[in-house]
Amino acid sequence: MSSRKKPIVALIYDFDGTLSPGNMQEFGFIQAIGKSPSEFWTQSDEIATGQDASNILSYMKLMFDEARKSGIRLKRSDFKRFGKDVELFPGVLEWFRIVNEYGQSHGVIVEHYINSSGLAEIIEGTPIAHEFKRIFACTFIYDSNGIAEWPGVAVDYTAKTQFIFKINKGILAMRDSKLLNESQAEEDKRIPFPHMIYFGDGDTDVPCMKIVKMFGGHSIAVYDPQKEGKQETAQKLLRQKRVNFMTPTVYTKGGRTYRIVCSIIDKIKADWELQQLAKFGAR
Repeated sequence: MSSRKKPIVALIYDFDGTLSPGNMQEFGFIQAIGKSPSEFWTQSDEIATGQDASNILSYMKLMFDEARKSGIRLKRSDFKRFGKDVELFPGVLEWFRIVNEYGQSHGVIVEHYINSSGLAEIIEGTPIAHEFKRIFACTFIYDSNGIAEWPGVAVDYTAKTQFIFKINKGILAMRDSKLLNESQAEEDKRIPFPHMIYFGDGDTDVPCMKIVKMFGGHSIAVYDPQKEGKQETAQKLLRQKRVNFMTPTVYTKGGRTYRIVCSIIDKIKADWELQQLAKFGAR
C-alpha cells in the first residue's frame, strides 16, 4: 500500500496545436529543405495514401529523404537547433512555474509530461524541454556518427495511449512493455488516472482524452482562437463527452486554462484527503 504523503498530479500534453500553434517541423526544418509547409504535408500524405502506410512513418521518411537530398545531416543537435525556433502559445513559458507553485502551496506534487506524434528531438530543443519529467514522442535511431538513419519510435494516435498507462505505473522507458503489462494493484500505481489532466487539440488526441476521462481523470480540449475550425472541434469533443472542459490555448495566470487546472488540483487534493481519512478509519 502506498504511504505517499502528497498526491502526484500528472499534466499530460500533446504538443503541436496544444502548446505550439503549428507543427514543429514548420519552424525551420521545412524551410531548410526548400519546401513550404503545405508542400511538405501534401507529399507526406501522398506517401501514406499511396503506400497505405502510417502517416507518422511517412512524415519521418520524408524528413529523412528530403534532408539527404538537401545535404542536411540530421543529427540530434540539428533537431534541437530547430526546436529553439518553435513558437509557443501565450503564457506557456511561465505556465509550468505558476502551476507548480499552485500545487506546492496546496500540498500537491505536479509533474508534466509530453505525449506527442511530433519529434522528441525537436521538443528537446525548445526552451520548455526541461519542464517535463518525460517526453514521449517520435524519435530516430542514430548511427555511430550521431546521424539519423531510421525511425526509432513512431507515435500515432493509438500508440499514444500506451504512454498514459506508463505514466500511471511510473514507467519512463520507451521500450519497456514487460512492466507495463504486469498486473499491479490500483493503490500501488504511481499516478492514478483520477490524478491525470490531459491536454489535446484534436481528433488524434481522442483515444487518450477518452481513456483519461473514462477512468476518472480530466481531459481538456484546447483550441487556438486564431485558427478557423479549432473552437468547433473542441465544442464537438465536449458535446460528445470525450472531454471534461474546453479552453483557449492561453496559459497565463488567472486565465480560463489556469483556473480550470487549479480547480482540478483542488478537487484531486480534497478527494485524496477523504481517501486517507477513510483508509485509516478513526485513527
